[in-house]
Amino acid sequence: MGLASGPAFGKLRRGVLQEVENPISTRDSGRALVLSIVWQRDQQPDGEVSVGSVAAYMCIDPSVGSRMVTENIKSGYLIRVPSQLDGRRAVLQLTPKGQEFLREYRKQQRRAYEYITADWSEQDRLDFARLMLLRYVESIENLNRRPAADA
Repeated sequence: MGLASGPAFGKLRRGVLQEVENPISTRDSGRALVLSIVWQRDQQPDGEVSVGSVAAYMCIDPSVGSRMVTENIKSGYLIRVPSQLDGRRAVLQLTPKGQEFLREYRKQQRRAYEYITADWSEQDRLDFARLMLLRYVESIENLNRRPAADA
């Protein structure tokens, strides 16, 4: 299992959502990633999101992050608003159009999951979702809380 998991994980990251019925475009995937970051950070108590923090979260060059954010702003999905913590800064906020786009994108992700796992048992679907999708993502988010490994 251990040796096979690397290549299998790589396949998860490739355009699976483009290979199912009613595929999600690469452009929409990029938009949804930015919108998801803004939405997720908005849910936190100090949840202000800047262009720089989007780029940092995505581990991409700030200029690439800026272009992605600008495209979402031009499409009407995001707006820049003054920070409530520091009025000199601008932060990002989802518009109602952006919220709707994200809802529709998530519905399509769910349909893709159901399409891909159509021949799985209900228990396999639930186990995979619980372990791979939920627990794995939670572990990724908690990485910075782990004690440093001894060298």
